[in-house]
Formats: sequence, C-alpha cells, structure tokens
Amino acid sequence: MNQKTRYQELRVFAEEIRLKTLQTFGHIGFGHIGGAMSIVEAVALLYGEFMQVDPRNPNWPDRDKLVTSKGHAGPTIYATLAMKGFFPESMLRELNQGGGHLPSHTDRNKTPGIDMTTGSLGQGLSAGCGIALGDRMDGRECTTYVFLGDGELDEGQNWEAFLFANQMKLNNLVAIVDVNGQQLDGYTKDVMDLGNIEKKIEAFGWHVESCDGHDIPALYEALDRCRSWQEGPAAVVMHTKKGHGCSFAEGILSNHHINFKPEQMAEALEKATAVLEEARAALRK
Repeated sequence: MNQKTRYQELRVFAEEIRLKTLQTFGHIGFGHIGGAMSIVEAVALLYGEFMQVDPRNPNWPDRDKLVTSKGHAGPTIYATLAMKGFFPESMLRELNQGGGHLPSHTDRNKTPGIDMTTGSLGQGLSAGCGIALGDRMDGRECTTYVFLGDGELDEGQNWEAFLFANQMKLNNLVAIVDVNGQQLDGYTKDVMDLGNIEKKIEAFGWHVESCDGHDIPALYEALDRCRSWQEGPAAVVMHTKKGHGCSFAEGILSNHHINFKPEQMAEALEKATAVLEEARAALRK
C-alpha cells in the first residue's frame, strides 16, 4: 500500500468518527460540539495509526496513553473507543446520562479506554508528565499523548508542566495543542492573547511542529516526527476550526456548548454522511 492510499484510509476513518460523534450527540440535543469536532482528524490518526492499544485489555501497562486535558472533547474519544471495540456502540447513548458510563468530561473510572480523568482545564499536561515519567522509570517503551486546548493555555499550571517535561527530557511525551482560536467566553485573542504559541512552547525547550489540524497528510507527518523525537518532549500545534464538519456549529462563536434542534442535527448528519461517502469513493478509485 502506498502512503497516499493510507492517508485516504485515515480520511475515511476520520469522517466515520465525525459522523459517529454527531450521532452520539444527536439524542440529547446539546453538548460540547465545538471542541469535539476540531480534534477528529488527530484522534483518527492516533487510534488509526500511531497508538498501540488493546481493546480487549484497556489497562495493558505497555499501551500508549492518551490524556484528553480538554476533557469536554470526550464525545469524540468515546465514539472512537466504541468503534475500536473498547465497549459496545450501544453504550454511546449513555452520553451525559445520570448513572451512565460516558460523562460530559472524560473519567477513567467510568469509561473503558480512558487513561486519565480530566476536564478541570489546565491540569492534563501535568498528569501526562507524571504518566510519561512513570512509564520511563518502569522501563516501558510507550508514548503518552496529551490533547490541550488553546483556551486552557491561559492556565499557568500548563507552563509549569512544559518546564518540567523539558527538565526531565520526557521524549515519550507528545502534546497536541488544538488552536481553534475560541474558548468558552469568546475568541482567545480577546480573552487572553497568547500570541505565537509555537514560539512560546519552543522557548520552554520543546520540539514543535505546526500544521493544519484537518489536513491528514500534514498532521500525519507532524505527529510522526514528534513521536520519533528523541531529544525531549515534542508538541504538535494544530490549527483547526472549532465545530469543523458540523453544519450548525462550525464558524459561530457560541459553539463551545450548544443546544440544537432535531432538524439541525438531521441536516448535519446528512452532510456528514455525504462527506464520508465522498471519502470512501475517493478511496475506491
């Protein structure tokens, strides 16, 4: 198989995840759609290509780990885990339901395949540092990946973790920063302008790659270089659109947590299905 075909296979997987995530939201009428949609391609590459995991043994010690610091993006992770066989797809209907296994923010005690409870923003990178350091101390050859949102970089604890990771030369740690330019209260440039995020992280001693987070080949190459970096920690700064691929959420400011009508979701599902079929058709050529 040539690399171009593999990229197209991963594009199909990403569109399958996007559709399944929208379906997961569909029956409740609300949710964190914006930040869930913006990481779909990255999740597809992690679970479709790079991460070594075992759905039959979610707690396998030598697995690669994922910390979704922006824990409100959990629905995309849930959809992917179900598709990979960590739990039955029927369980996706438990999203945001009292007593269910799929809370609004990821919880390792409730959901098979979740490696770290997150959602109190700004703390996930510190947890990722601890997991990566622990794996190295135990002699495990595995990688810890951490999803960060650009909005949560307002939190100072992140920058302490960036310092720590460099000090400890954690070459088994990869941060994936979702720069979609929006956060709960508005545009990041208006709430707390972080300027050039790539240069800031580089200044803390990390290797940094920058790319379009919806461009499968570019994101693939960036992730591959970061996971192979041996000098210390590495970060992919991916520039995305919040709500990408959801017709009623993409391009609006108030899409962090959004209510929607059944007809809006029906239209979104129809369009997402069409995009998926286009991707499948391109793969068959």
